[in-house]
Amino acid sequence: MASNLVLIGMPGSGKSTVGVLLAKELTKEFLDTDILIQTVEGRPLQEIIDREGYLALRAVEERVLLSLHVSNHVISTGGSAAYSDPAMRHLREDGLVVFLHVSLDTLRRRIHNYETRGIARRPDQSFDDLFEERYRLYTRYADVVIEGDDLTVDQTVERILAEVRTRAG
Repeated sequence: MASNLVLIGMPGSGKSTVGVLLAKELTKEFLDTDILIQTVEGRPLQEIIDREGYLALRAVEERVLLSLHVSNHVISTGGSAAYSDPAMRHLREDGLVVFLHVSLDTLRRRIHNYETRGIARRPDQSFDDLFEERYRLYTRYADVVIEGDDLTVDQTVERILAEVRTRAG
């Protein structure tokens, strides 16, 4: 049984909020890789994108994810983690990967700072296009998909816990 629980999904899907509560329920450490990247780099994600481009942020993210060697953690990944096959394979070595899926409409209600949120995307890429592109990646790597549109945060946590318990036997 994997000791880590890895949350993937779009910005605004609830990975950090749900992750903290899951860590508390499962008595695991919580790790937000966006915060880790900012700590390692000493600057916000958006600054990396502004100065070096979105591909530079993805490269930094891959490097940071590949350097992670933790157990008994709930890991909230950045929305672009799934672009790195090596990083995702690394996270799956000791992690159950949970895709928090919410609709484009839900994300639009939750995200009001799309342009400045530090989202690694092509400059000409719409949120709709990014959503479609990433959906394919998230479903490729997910061990579990949680449909979160009609769930509260607590209900989302309960669904994930039920999946974890089922898999633990």
